[in-house]
Amino acid sequence: MNRAVRWWIGVLVTCTAVAGGQWVDFEIPWRSAGDAPSLVDVSFLLDAPAGAGGFVRIENGHLVRADGSRLRIWGVNLTAAACFPRKEDAAAVAEHLARFGVNAARFHFLDSNWGREKTLFEWETDSTRRLSAEQLDRLDFFVAELKRRGVYSNFNLNVGRNFRKEDGVTDWQYLGLAKAVTLFDPRIIELEKEYARQLLTHVNPYTKRAYVEEPALVIVELVNENSLVEAWFSGRLIGREPGPADGTWAGITRHYAEQLDRRYNAWLRERLSDEDLKRLEQAAGVGSGEPIARLRPEQFDKADALRFATEARFYMELEDRFFQGMYTYLKDTLGVRALVAATSDHNHYRSGYPMLASASKLDIVDGHVYWQHPNYTRDAATGRRGFTIPNTPMVNDPLFSTPVQLSRSAVRGKPYTVSETNHPFPNEYACEGIPILAAYALLQDWDGLFFYTFEHDAPTSWDTKTPGHFDIAHDPVKMANLAACALMFHRGDVAAARRTVMRSYSAEQVIESLRLSWRERPFFTPGFSLAIPLVHATRIASFDTASTPYEPFTVPEVIASDTGQLQWRRAADRGRVTMQTDRTEALIGFVPAADALRHLSATVDNPFCALVLSSLDGRPIARAERLVLTATGRSQLTDMAWNEDRTSLTHWGRRPMQIEPVRGQIRLRGLADAKGLTVRVMDGAGRPLGPAVEAPRADGGWHVTLDAPTVWYRIDVRR
Repeated sequence: MNRAVRWWIGVLVTCTAVAGGQWVDFEIPWRSAGDAPSLVDVSFLLDAPAGAGGFVRIENGHLVRADGSRLRIWGVNLTAAACFPRKEDAAAVAEHLARFGVNAARFHFLDSNWGREKTLFEWETDSTRRLSAEQLDRLDFFVAELKRRGVYSNFNLNVGRNFRKEDGVTDWQYLGLAKAVTLFDPRIIELEKEYARQLLTHVNPYTKRAYVEEPALVIVELVNENSLVEAWFSGRLIGREPGPADGTWAGITRHYAEQLDRRYNAWLRERLSDEDLKRLEQAAGVGSGEPIARLRPEQFDKADALRFATEARFYMELEDRFFQGMYTYLKDTLGVRALVAATSDHNHYRSGYPMLASASKLDIVDGHVYWQHPNYTRDAATGRRGFTIPNTPMVNDPLFSTPVQLSRSAVRGKPYTVSETNHPFPNEYACEGIPILAAYALLQDWDGLFFYTFEHDAPTSWDTKTPGHFDIAHDPVKMANLAACALMFHRGDVAAARRTVMRSYSAEQVIESLRLSWRERPFFTPGFSLAIPLVHATRIASFDTASTPYEPFTVPEVIASDTGQLQWRRAADRGRVTMQTDRTEALIGFVPAADALRHLSATVDNPFCALVLSSLDGRPIARAERLVLTATGRSQLTDMAWNEDRTSLTHWGRRPMQIEPVRGQIRLRGLADAKGLTVRVMDGAGRPLGPAVEAPRADGGWHVTLDAPTVWYRIDVRR
């Protein structure tokens, strides 16, 4: 029995009938087979070793290599234990990432408190002031292996540090992640600088360079999703009684609130004129010389404009002082050559402009967004944890899509990266996420995307572990699209918008944007159409100059980019995005039989899917000899079960991962001088499954039948 026949019998055994199609086991192996190379290995897109020509720098507001050529970051996050693979696994992981076109890894939660194998700190001590020699050695070796393959590194300095008894931090046991406090408490800032010095001045024995002088270290981030202004409007600066921190966003304790009270009142007397101070005292209802209480969120709407603006400026200045102080310490004291980012704009239900006004003074501006981040719940009776998601497609909601939300943060003259984004599992429409965001990131001319997260755990568990909401390493739909879209992103297949719409805000508008209704999300800019980022690029031009009124913009049924390459068809329940460029074409969403692009048209059985056709050899599709077609629909875990309204799971499921294959037919036309076309079905490693099949020619095109249990097809054109 030949291999192809054995494979098809195996497929028949592993298919499970479900509503709308069949589920098929489909895994993405992370170790290379060695003797059977992947037919969709896109590591050729990377420049190895990373930083070979020198340090990445900024030119005309974008990231460029030492030779001046444009660098676009196509990255993933590595979280906690995934940052510290065993040496025998590190090379395989680095090679795996490179095969999928990943050219940067964001090291996230290096400072976690989740266990010995998941943190850079020594574990069995009462202090976080010493680094584990074993974990640091693993990190060094991994960074060197990534560098060899053209993968840059991004270090996050403060993400998950939980302080310990001997750190000399007040209320250490109650702070949790210590968000907000990390930005103003002198002792904690001292510890942050100490940690930065320990890590960044350390010499990696495998690269022979200290990290301060490592050209493969492209970005250093100061803090993760951390802002005093955000903590203020979220009610986390009030001051709670000492007790266990309740999750990531715990409020500060009373000790630190009292510290802020003292600093605020000292700042008022230093910065305000006698007249303004008197007006502020009257607005606060206190006598001359008495302390002025800080505002609580429930007081914002009725607060006097002077009182609200004054307190907002206090937090903005304190935040700015932290960012500038840490930047100066890294650059001038330690000599860090990498580019530095302050934090990320991540809460799109509130204005981010006060934080961005400070963060944009550093090298890079950054944003985070998730399409329908899980809402975590706890049953009051049983204590059982759960989650809910709307589980709806983004193509039906273009004006609040991930590209639109992220577009608010980019600033003129600064590189813009997105260091966290995902369609978290188990969203049934996740196949849309990576292709759409990659396309519009190019339209907006951003500098990088990091998907969150490749993995949380060490590779020793990857073959059997059940992935969580954010792990993409085992999701065949996301991994296939990661490789396919690496082609178009690195090459810049989608042209940058022809026009950039600038937005400017006066200092007063920056502050008052905090009091606008959440219904003004995500731009909090009255008069600015949310459709503009799907048509033109947009940037913030100024934080101290009011903008002229924005041009009226009627949102059409089909929102077309000003380059003509992207179209977003609005519909309450049948939205779709099409992409038509010389080297990549795509049909994404509710794909009807009538959709036809220059080279690609499709008739498929799946109600929702993403079809991405891209040239593998860099030539235009019309003249390419090697093409890859990525055809993705839904993915799930085996035995996964939804609740009745498909907003949560009653059973999470188990490995192996499964796909609902896209079935139907595509037609390829306009392939100049083509004399024949062969199609090969590929497995999760990109290896051929069975022999190549000749595609028939009819009706002026080549017909490719999609009937195999796979997410991608390799297409070769004979001329």
